[in-house]
Amino acid sequence: MSTTFTKKSLLGGAFQLLLFPLVLFLAAGTIFWPAAWLFLILFYSFVVITVRLLSRRNPGLLEERMSLVRPRQKDRMLILLLIVSVVWLILMPLDAARFHWSRLPLWLQVVGAFILSGSFVIIYLAFRENAYLTPTVRIQEERGHTVVSTGLYHYMRHPMYAGCHLFFIGTPLLLGSLWGLLLAPVLIGLFFRRAVLEERVLRRELPGYELYMAQVNYRFIPSVW
Repeated sequence: MSTTFTKKSLLGGAFQLLLFPLVLFLAAGTIFWPAAWLFLILFYSFVVITVRLLSRRNPGLLEERMSLVRPRQKDRMLILLLIVSVVWLILMPLDAARFHWSRLPLWLQVVGAFILSGSFVIIYLAFRENAYLTPTVRIQEERGHTVVSTGLYHYMRHPMYAGCHLFFIGTPLLLGSLWGLLLAPVLIGLFFRRAVLEERVLRRELPGYELYMAQVNYRFIPSVW
């Protein structure tokens, strides 16, 4: 299936793709940072695979995720998450590459690479199953929004957020930044709060979601959380 993206979505997508290398290497003060290059290889591999999936199965969702946050969609939690994420992204290269405030052993960086890869797998599986994963919380009546309870959603209510939690742990480990790892619980906490607020909207406005919550008790980790 092919689709024609708007100029706005293409610019938004390009900005998002360039954000990581620009921030990482500018804050690091060097491009000679092997861990950052490995991060980018893993990240862009995930992006290419996910874009191919969505371009075939849900081009409308792909265009919406490529677009920047729209002013009429007042999602304060999303804006706060974006701000803290950028701070986190700047902090890690300052710590690990420019000033060397902390050092992590190589084996922990290897563990971080595996955790990061796992986060991309989980997020991809969430996208494959859920056609309504827009950046802002809203009921998508134009797409016939219904409750998704298949795949990972059979075991947890927010698998994409669970993948993001692993992303916030794996990335600083791979990059060798203890300070980035210390900030990860803040980002995870913000995602937890966002999940709670999102569920309030879905329970109120999406038919069948309250029943789904009764059937699937865990938000992020089956049998744990």
